[in-house]
Amino acid sequence: MTPFYPDGRLNLLKLEQNVVRYSKTPAAGLVALSRWGEPGMLSDEEMRSVLKSVAGAAASEKVLVAGVSHDSVAGTLDRAESAARFGYDAVLVGRPSLAGGVRDKEGKALLTYFLAVADRSALPVVLYDSGAGGSLPVEVIISLAGHPNIPGLVDGVGGSERLSALMDGTSEVRRKVNVTTVFAAVTGRMQARDEEATGDLIAADRLSEGGAALTVAPARTVAKTRTKIVGFQVLSGRTAEMLDAVRAGAVGAMPGFAASAPQACYEVLAAWKDGDEGLAEEKQIRLERVAERVEDELGVGGIKFGCDLNGYFGGGPRLPLLPLTGEERAEVEMLMQGMRN
Repeated sequence: MTPFYPDGRLNLLKLEQNVVRYSKTPAAGLVALSRWGEPGMLSDEEMRSVLKSVAGAAASEKVLVAGVSHDSVAGTLDRAESAARFGYDAVLVGRPSLAGGVRDKEGKALLTYFLAVADRSALPVVLYDSGAGGSLPVEVIISLAGHPNIPGLVDGVGGSERLSALMDGTSEVRRKVNVTTVFAAVTGRMQARDEEATGDLIAADRLSEGGAALTVAPARTVAKTRTKIVGFQVLSGRTAEMLDAVRAGAVGAMPGFAASAPQACYEVLAAWKDGDEGLAEEKQIRLERVAERVEDELGVGGIKFGCDLNGYFGGGPRLPLLPLTGEERAEVEMLMQGMRN
């Protein structure tokens, strides 16, 4: 989420504090300026400030994804260049509001937009179908899946038929990627940290009260890597459908409610990965009621209040979005009992 002061100014200090705390959770990565980060409420200068602050505060082993959507190709590429400069690993690009209308029945404008961005983006492009303002047609996604700079999709529309069609249509896509020895992502910032870890030589007399003229260098910790063959990566964008999505072949999730309760969301996927489907089902059911109310109905204001309940700084959304009423706050507090983390 993007925190603001009561007068509407960006609160970058609270943003950085949130990122530091998120970095201590088991979440694989962080996304700045998705739909839930209120990107449409920010100026370009504010967007860059948010991206820079998140990148500076995040742990190096976390995958960083930047929301850079703009209605024009040029605007999206400009934001993607900023994300690359700040050290992000990928960019999140959603459907432009001016493309894909009634006259674009075959999705030609959408295809042109995403291909033009992917061809020239300095970072891999993750397609983002937030489920708001019209979804990306399955046929368009399948056509884009083979592009070497489009590794995957965050799907916020959901539905078993749609996910099955996406899995079937992209099943032949294969890519070789670098991962750690435990198959976690190797981030650009992780590699940069390792390259810089040699540091400068330090004189021993600076570390003690005199002594021999020795020099020591900090140990270099180079992450061991291996290669892995992966397909087109689909992540669920809906908290209430995470388990259904991984059952259908999705590799993970980017749920909006994770900003409020990252541990609770992670536990669903962890149980599934461990082969304990019963526990995964139990954890998912526990989330569904609160997610449907907070994420789907109350939206940004609901998730921000959920952040406040869990020790993150949510605060109020930027006008014209409204904060929760007292009655709504009491309802969310009741729904989130037992989800403190």
